[in-house]
Amino acid sequence: MSVSDLPALNAGLNSIATLLLLAGFFCIKTDRKIAHRNCMAGAFVVSSIFLVTYVLHKILVHGVHTPFGGTGAWRTFYYGMLTSHIILAITIVPLILITINHAIRARYERHRAWARWTFPLWLYVSVTGVLVYFMLYQWFPRA
Repeated sequence: MSVSDLPALNAGLNSIATLLLLAGFFCIKTDRKIAHRNCMAGAFVVSSIFLVTYVLHKILVHGVHTPFGGTGAWRTFYYGMLTSHIILAITIVPLILITINHAIRARYERHRAWARWTFPLWLYVSVTGVLVYFMLYQWFPRA
């Protein structure tokens, strides 16, 4: 595996996290608490691996920004999405830790209250992470 393979790996990890988040949401809505716990724990592990490989990629490329090749409305859309993605990606880490902490300590009412905010933000960050990859490396690569 080379440095150039890491963005695709990261998109794959974000895709898996998205699927696990959606499965966990479905499980809790159908009162399958153990399956919910397992899906959410899996999403946490996959997202943690993503974070490590993302930081590793930034270290290996010395923080160099990959330029976006799209123009016009696509450029505006991409940078708007990227900005919200970055802000929420930073914000989501403590929210996830707090939400999981409440679940581990069996404070389920607090867990539910935090999860109402954490889940949609975490899902948004995971989905937009995949979209950023496709827009940057597949659909609009700079020549």
